[in-house]
Amino acid sequence: MAEVIGERELSKLRWRCRRGLLENDIFIERFFNRHPEGISLSHAEGLTALMDLADNDLLDLLLRRKEPSGEIDTIAVRGVLADLRT
Repeated sequence: MAEVIGERELSKLRWRCRRGLLENDIFIERFFNRHPEGISLSHAEGLTALMDLADNDLLDLLLRRKEPSGEIDTIAVRGVLADLRT
């Protein structure tokens, strides 16, 4: 099993993941609910990178209108994105 982040880091990550668009919040909340055992370091890295995006850009990725490109196109981001989209 992958190493998971601690409770303090998880709390900070949840706070960081709060978004301005309800649609994004729904995707993100479902993601956290699917991982009650904790969030892996890789997932935390991917989520952190996605949270640097503007709300509309994030929604485009979540709805498959776009795919990650440039510096955000990493294995961690693609893994989290796949999980967020399910």
